[in-house]
Amino acid sequence: MINHFKMIKQTPELTKTKMKPHIIIKTVSISILALVFSVTTIVRADTFDSQINNLRAENNNLQGQRQDLQSEAASLEAVISSLQTQINDLSAQINANQAKMVALEAQIVETEAEIERQRVTLGQNIRAMYLEGDVSTLEMWASSKDLSEFLDKEQYRTTVQDKVKTTLDRITALRAELENQKITLDKILIDQRTIQVQLDSQRAEQARLLALNEDQRSALNSQIQGNSSKMSDLRREQAAANARLFGNGTRNVPDTTGYPWAGVAFPNTSSDPWGMYKRQCVSYTAWRVWKSGRHMPFWGGVGNANQWDDNARRAGIPVDGDPLVGDIAVSNSGYYGHVMYVEAVYGDGTIYVSQYNANWGGSYSEARINIGSLVFIHF
Repeated sequence: MINHFKMIKQTPELTKTKMKPHIIIKTVSISILALVFSVTTIVRADTFDSQINNLRAENNNLQGQRQDLQSEAASLEAVISSLQTQINDLSAQINANQAKMVALEAQIVETEAEIERQRVTLGQNIRAMYLEGDVSTLEMWASSKDLSEFLDKEQYRTTVQDKVKTTLDRITALRAELENQKITLDKILIDQRTIQVQLDSQRAEQARLLALNEDQRSALNSQIQGNSSKMSDLRREQAAANARLFGNGTRNVPDTTGYPWAGVAFPNTSSDPWGMYKRQCVSYTAWRVWKSGRHMPFWGGVGNANQWDDNARRAGIPVDGDPLVGDIAVSNSGYYGHVMYVEAVYGDGTIYVSQYNANWGGSYSEARINIGSLVFIHF
């Protein structure tokens, strides 16, 4: 457990040598200017954060709209696919029925030709047997040798007549059946073509909606990309504002603390044992607390750096504005905030801190900064 104590460092400006009045006024004036610059810098950083937050909120909204459109597009594509399947099936049925219609028409023509052939053939047979059809019953009797022959001739004629009638009736019935089938098939084809037109119209409308959907998604993507580009610019500006906040006291120096993930790629989305992304300020400070032998809670997924003080209060860990060596300094400014490890405390209202990712580049640095509005967690 680290002993908490304040480090008092004598500096020339803190010596007890009596200053002349005009020197004191000048010193106060410089201090006021520095304070104004510091406040202005912080406000400017908050302005960047506000703009970034607004753009992020807008992008979240746009991404939600895009997701809705993507779901709608998937639904439209499914409807179009279903309609196309129905159209394909209906086209196959229409083609099959048209083939049936052609076959029926051919059968009707063939049947009518057969009727005509049967009429001609049977007529010729009758005329050949009964002298072109002019033989009367009396003449048949007179030409017969006896009653038996007459009866045979009469029976044959009756049989031939019956055959003619049966054949003609059968062929006529077949033609009527084929005509009925043709009428029924005509109605089916008309209905199917009507349905096909309706399906084609529905498919065209769905395709129009899908094209509109794609245009909307393209416009949303352009807006999202534009906002992302603006956020990148704002982040760079905020990094510059942070640099101005730390002033010339920030030093990018080699990390000699032994932080185990100093060499991993940045940005990094793998988590340390406390659920923090490596080479971020939160990961470094969590490791420093643990390394000092104190308990570091698992705070991964429960907020950014600017929520550490709230997490600490909920966990019963003291938080106040009075820094001690080994504390975690918390800046609540901005969307993410920032946490630093307090290495030294001076009597002039400044502290010396070590940190990661102060410049949003994932690097280690040290700085002497004003306590200002920082709060400190006493692990």
